[in-house]
Amino acid sequence: MSTETRRGAEVAAGEMTPRPFRVTARDRETHDTWTLRLLPRSGPPIGNKPGQFTMVYVPGVGEVPLSVSADTAPGGPDRERPLVHTVRAVGAVTEAICATRPGGVLGVRGPFGQGWPLESAVGADVLVIAGGLGLAPLRPLVQRILRRRRDFGEVAVLYGSRTPADILYRRELAAWGDRPDLQTLVTVDGAGPGWDGRVGVVTALVPSARFDPAGTVAFVCGPEIMMRLTARTLVDAGIPAGRIHLSMERNMHCGLGHCGRCQLGPLILCLDGPVVGYDRLDRLLAVREL
Repeated sequence: MSTETRRGAEVAAGEMTPRPFRVTARDRETHDTWTLRLLPRSGPPIGNKPGQFTMVYVPGVGEVPLSVSADTAPGGPDRERPLVHTVRAVGAVTEAICATRPGGVLGVRGPFGQGWPLESAVGADVLVIAGGLGLAPLRPLVQRILRRRRDFGEVAVLYGSRTPADILYRRELAAWGDRPDLQTLVTVDGAGPGWDGRVGVVTALVPSARFDPAGTVAFVCGPEIMMRLTARTLVDAGIPAGRIHLSMERNMHCGLGHCGRCQLGPLILCLDGPVVGYDRLDRLLAVREL
């Protein structure tokens, strides 16, 4: 198979062709968000790393990038190793994906991009900070950390949601909260009747987490303004910018660095990201509308 080399990575010509994947399960998370499990109709499962994404195609509708939202690596509890995506219905393609019932077929390309640099956190304290749907790309990272819990110091998951009704993975969050070796703090922007938890922005949770700033690695995903404010809060708390990693969302279109639609300054995020260190992003995020 012919290949071309870009930035030291080989790109196979076949990566432009979606593979057919069958939806095996479809679970509703919120009023507009679903989690789908997919298995290839033939060939091996996708060997993705936490933080990577795939391009998911709906025949006759279009294709969108979706972060992988569960860790199904070899040796894990799920022997089928499905591809798992949590999708919010916000447009024609994502609405069609969310409407695909078990038995339906979607096209998948990938995985693409740079994942969470978990090995850089071995022996360190870990902060995982998510806003809204940003918990989906961080969920496989947390799952992998828990599989290797002895490799890390203090671990905290800080999650902010718009409302209680928008909270993802409620059962899993509750199970995380029951673990004595995992700090799990959840807040909402606006509470309604029956909510007795925290109210406020996710950055307000940082002072409540246990971590040594000099020996902490942070992983952050959410709306861009939330990530920018969170990263600045962590730097102000003493965490070096190079130990803060953000997952950037741009208009991924090809996944291979050809089209340039996901360019952010000198970065092509489908290749250089989506996970990028804050030391490389600080000045870029300060430029309005870049």
